[in-house]
Amino acid sequence: MAVLQKIRVKFGLAISIIIALALLSFIIDPNTLGSAMQSMSAKYDVGQVGGKRISYTDFQENVDKFTTIQQIATGSSVQNEQTQIQIRNAAWQDYLDRYMFTKNARNAGVRVGEDEMVNLTTGDNISPVLAQNPAFQDPETGLYSPEALRSFVQETGMDESGRGKLFWNYLQNSVLTQKYYDKYGALMMNSSVMPKVFVDRAVAEANNTATVEYVMVPLNYSDSTVTVSSAEIKNYYNAHKENYKQAAGRDIEYVVYEVVPSEADITAASDDIESRLAEFGATANMKAFLLRNSERPYSEHWYTKNELASNLSSDIAEFVFSGAEGVSPVYRSGNLFRAVKVTGSAMVPDSVYVKHILLQGADAKHKADSLCAVVAKGGNFSSLAALYSIDKNSADEGELGNLGWFTQTYTIPGFEGVVTAELNKPFVLNTQYGSHVVVVSKRTKPVAKKQVAVLEKTALASQETFNDYYAKANRFAAIAGGTYEGYKRAVDSTGVYSHPMNNVTEATSSYGAISQAKEITRWVFDNKPGKASNIITVNNNYFFVVALKNARKEGYKTVNDAAPEINEILRTEKLREATKAEVAAKIQGLTTLEQVAEACKASSNSREDVAFNSTGAPALEPALLGAASVAPEGQICGPVAGEVCVYVFKVSNRQTASFYTEEDAVNTEKQKAQYAAQMIVPVMMEYDNVKDNRARFY
Repeated sequence: MAVLQKIRVKFGLAISIIIALALLSFIIDPNTLGSAMQSMSAKYDVGQVGGKRISYTDFQENVDKFTTIQQIATGSSVQNEQTQIQIRNAAWQDYLDRYMFTKNARNAGVRVGEDEMVNLTTGDNISPVLAQNPAFQDPETGLYSPEALRSFVQETGMDESGRGKLFWNYLQNSVLTQKYYDKYGALMMNSSVMPKVFVDRAVAEANNTATVEYVMVPLNYSDSTVTVSSAEIKNYYNAHKENYKQAAGRDIEYVVYEVVPSEADITAASDDIESRLAEFGATANMKAFLLRNSERPYSEHWYTKNELASNLSSDIAEFVFSGAEGVSPVYRSGNLFRAVKVTGSAMVPDSVYVKHILLQGADAKHKADSLCAVVAKGGNFSSLAALYSIDKNSADEGELGNLGWFTQTYTIPGFEGVVTAELNKPFVLNTQYGSHVVVVSKRTKPVAKKQVAVLEKTALASQETFNDYYAKANRFAAIAGGTYEGYKRAVDSTGVYSHPMNNVTEATSSYGAISQAKEITRWVFDNKPGKASNIITVNNNYFFVVALKNARKEGYKTVNDAAPEINEILRTEKLREATKAEVAAKIQGLTTLEQVAEACKASSNSREDVAFNSTGAPALEPALLGAASVAPEGQICGPVAGEVCVYVFKVSNRQTASFYTEEDAVNTEKQKAQYAAQMIVPVMMEYDNVKDNRARFY
């Protein structure tokens, strides 16, 4: 033990745990220890597909691969949150395809041979995966180009970076996987055969309609004599246990301190913007001034009065369009302060029709000036575009060079100024794409618009304010002392509102209106019921203290947890039977629905053209519809228990039509088969016990 103590001192806790586990292995059954170790390591798995565990490291490697593929496909390395989610979904789907779907398809006898793959990638039956890829389409016709594909494949062999080969392998795998989906889907669709006898029955049921008159008696939910015993609940639970599967969940309470600017912070922001008004009004370089002093950069956008009101405020819009000169007063909206200055006034159209000739190369600007002069003298724009323009795809209304209608917000970068261009007067624009000869040939009716510079500042919490809120949260956490009981005491003593939140899952990332709060979820799932957290900071603006009340493991709800739901089901069933018996007693010997309605103190209703095999929404609920389809004509029938009512009814007449055909019946069956085909992957996931733990990490 002295040696162990020296090792502990020298190497710390980590090595002590390893040695302790080694010592335990002498006294614990190896199978038990292995199971425990597996359980511990499984916590860090992203999921399990087809019996294969997917570690976080493996999944992240696949994410990196699909990130590279996305960059190659789009030519951009820019990734927003939505793009990252799409990449992770693609990486996960890749595991589902490889370890689950393709395996199951092959087990069903589906095969995609080598010759078939050659035909799908380079033969006469090109896969849509390749044919619809813009990289392999002719830029002039937009049609699939075998030459473009061959050129790409040749280039991948010379690409030393390996990126081209990676992308080609991805495309080939996509072709293969898509073919497996096509074949398996076709297998499902073609196996759905509707026998002639079923077709005939469906046609007859749809074409036989009836008029149904009925009295509807609601269930008496306030009947206290109808009760459900615990034994009945347990028996129902045992018989329907599969209905009570649940994901791992937690019930919590939390308090949150939002850091908001104090009155001193708001006054400081107001004073700051007021101190800059003189310079704002006098500056000769508005763009540079706003870059230094405003949260909103300079914009050359032309605003109507309504646009200003919706984008800034109605007060600002009134000032700008009042004809007032100079700088406006400072307008406050919450913690936001703004002052504006009108920088331009003009009659500006909402949209303009633009033509262009795009030139590139060293002498592009010189050529653009020459062509601009030719156009100004009456040269045919479309003919010149055909001869000189690099852009051969812009041909709106059938004329080469026509870009179409532009607005200020929907335009090519660098073309924003076309909205104020003189009509039918050519000019040259230089953009990132090259030099353009531009003509505005049409425009909507010009309206009064303004350009404005906006000096904007938001009042932010100072460090002192931040510290004050942190101190409040810290005091609460200190009183709580890390326990749920202490948390309740802290709520009582501080008077802070405690937010209850049930069934938090590992996918939960928002708490109330506060998003991107996954660190709270991680704490909740890393602790046991009865614990309370220290301060958890979210978005550097919210201080949470969380208490964990209850934890539910993945699997099945307990009988107690399911009891309220089961009690409602069984009590409703008993109420149906009780109401049914009560109605039967009341209507005994009655011969008309009017008498039935009076006896049951209910109103009568009727529905026409009721068909058992309805292709649309049923006119009656299923219990009444089924009973009416076989009831004798002209006879009072019932009572029949529905979902929330008991019915007494009469079929007053039946009609036979021929609007629903055999083709309709077959098409309806095909639609059902298509729906079934859409459920292939979810059913496979359930059958293969797929576990998706991505929410634990992302």
